[in-house]
Amino acid sequence: MIFAPQTTNMKNLFFFGLLALLVFSCGENSTDNTMKVVGNVKGLKKGMLYLQHIPDSTLVTIDSLQIEGDGNFSFTTELESPEIFYLYLDKKDNNMVNDRITFFGEPGKITINTTWNTFDTNAKITGSETNKKLEEYRKVMSEINKRDLLMMQQASNAEEPLDSLQLDSLRIKSNRNIKRGYAYALNFALNNKNSYIAPYIALFEVADANPKYLDSISNSLAPEVADSKYGRALKKHLEELRAGN
Repeated sequence: MIFAPQTTNMKNLFFFGLLALLVFSCGENSTDNTMKVVGNVKGLKKGMLYLQHIPDSTLVTIDSLQIEGDGNFSFTTELESPEIFYLYLDKKDNNMVNDRITFFGEPGKITINTTWNTFDTNAKITGSETNKKLEEYRKVMSEINKRDLLMMQQASNAEEPLDSLQLDSLRIKSNRNIKRGYAYALNFALNNKNSYIAPYIALFEVADANPKYLDSISNSLAPEVADSKYGRALKKHLEELRAGN
């Protein structure tokens, strides 16, 4: 009998210890997919700031914040998996230009600093490794798109009209440039199979590419990437392509 109270106490300690461990574990899991977006919009005195994304096919506002004399902001949301988000600023100036920042959101703290008058063009984004990949990809694609835009301007120059041979030459160069863009996008996705950027590029940049290339990207994805929002969407896209054939 002398040992009974000690045995009971040990059982109680074990029970409460297990309960505390369970609560702590659940608390950890609940924050694993939490994204916090903070930053400052320099020079902004008044306006509405919105955190948005596209869960299916429609742009949805997750949260909003009224800015009054201070450009600091903070949003917190839970993620299904890393995906594209938008920071939209309604400056109440009836001007729709320079109003939306696109960034790749992921768990953790993401900092976005910008200015009110060059809201989307002057944004500095840190804290998201996937967004770094997105910026790397866009930097090269921007140069490819600039070359294509330049050729279009040359072709439509009213002051110095081109003859048929010159137009054909520009058309050939433009087609090569477009193929170069597709090749870069596909290779970038294949070379970044462990990043959530890979299925995103396949889906939203080159969805009309040869299905065999898209299939190669899908099959090469790391398991966690393949099971992400864009990884599953890419697999569904390929299934639809096969069904259509």
